[in-house]
Amino acid sequence: MTAPSPSSRTVPGRRPRRSRRRRERRRRPEPRWGLRISAAATALLLSASGVGHAMVTDVETGIGRVDAFQGISDRPGDGAGLTFLVVGTDGREKLTDEEKQRYHLGGEPCHCTDTLMLVHLSADRSRASVVSLPRDSYAEVPAHQDADGRRHPRHALKLNAAYAEGGANLTVRTVEHMTGVHIDHYLEVDFTSFMRTVDAVGGVEVCTVRPLRDRYSGLDLPAGTSRLNGGQALQYVRSRHVDASADLGRMQRQQRFLAALLDRITSSGVLMNPVRFKAVADAMLRSVRADDGFGAGDLADLAQAMRGFGPASSEFASVPLRGEAENVPGLGSTVHWDPVQAPKLFRALREDRPFAPRQEHAAPPATLVDVPPERVQVRVKNGTGRHGLAARVTRELHDTGFATTGAPGDSAPGAVPHTVITYDPHWNRSARSLAAALPGARLRPAAGLGPTLRVTVGADFRAVRPVRAEEPTPAPGTLAAITGDQAVCR
Repeated sequence: MTAPSPSSRTVPGRRPRRSRRRRERRRRPEPRWGLRISAAATALLLSASGVGHAMVTDVETGIGRVDAFQGISDRPGDGAGLTFLVVGTDGREKLTDEEKQRYHLGGEPCHCTDTLMLVHLSADRSRASVVSLPRDSYAEVPAHQDADGRRHPRHALKLNAAYAEGGANLTVRTVEHMTGVHIDHYLEVDFTSFMRTVDAVGGVEVCTVRPLRDRYSGLDLPAGTSRLNGGQALQYVRSRHVDASADLGRMQRQQRFLAALLDRITSSGVLMNPVRFKAVADAMLRSVRADDGFGAGDLADLAQAMRGFGPASSEFASVPLRGEAENVPGLGSTVHWDPVQAPKLFRALREDRPFAPRQEHAAPPATLVDVPPERVQVRVKNGTGRHGLAARVTRELHDTGFATTGAPGDSAPGAVPHTVITYDPHWNRSARSLAAALPGARLRPAAGLGPTLRVTVGADFRAVRPVRAEEPTPAPGTLAAITGDQAVCR
């Protein structure tokens, strides 16, 4: 074993100092499509099997290398914890013709980053924070020299195009410049690695409150819970034409999938089975590339950090955007980051803080609904003889997020046995969201009623059930973030 340098010796009462190189090699969070799997699985396995160092060394040899930091100067200062830039690249040329056809992967590879995420592991190893960076973000790449020696001045492009122009190195420089966040490691995962990893863990469950169909990616999922194999999972995380949310919705699905993948890994016994773990690690690392500083030591260091790490330990957010996409001459449709909210998000990473305050007491489980309750207008009437019932139901619906309107009142004389939701068929999705909050309520369409749904509370009413949208709307001045346990299937 190499003797410690003078700078690394422990002084009583002082935290040991480490060189940047050593610090970069010490800690590691979770990456995007599954690199986190390797680290977590390897780490936990070390203490459960007798193949420890040999296993980690064998895993490390499967990682391709990329020069992501060479020559980068004027970088942001180090912060607490450890931050990775994780990118998903195309790599469809490695798939078979049958796989390309089955999963709608025809055409030429784009040689660009299909997905970009910052993944931060807190200094105390209790939290992993994931920030999705929209690939169509307006960016200004720093002046640089390309592989042929030609100089390029600073100029504008879409964020995902930095990879095509200058590879991992220019991508790292651009992201650091835009976020002010120091990147400790770079990880690159392609389609084949992602698909093989999902298959190696036996598939991953995802949930949706409505059917998801995208003819471009071939995605076709029913409402409810579905177990996806590797190819189906790739369709799920790549789909951009499911609805009008486009790339934003795609990033949200990627985050939910990452949380589900983590849950699958930590709950399926893969971590404690050397044979299964080796299959997962080999499948994932076959097509992974990482910076030169990421190695076996980083994997081993996660052994203690990842113990007991589950979905509730992770949080996910997307960069807040300023308005709708804009057409920029020469670039096409681009999105711009919110000048107020986006810096708050990156400041939280730099300061090693969670995106949103943790709740001291867990909120009651909420049913996922298609339409956010704050977008559903509701007026309540009492159909029973129970005094004050309409006011109570109005208050409970408001507390769970519904836009209650009008003064609560009584319906026509006579007891109503069942709670009824009367709605205009044009707002049928809103009606289903409201029905989820009123178990047993009967839906009654009424053309021409307009956007306000009418609830007549019947004798069968018991209580309002909490509901929430798949992607919550943040309160004014706060960041939109969800934790992993909110993203996985219940």
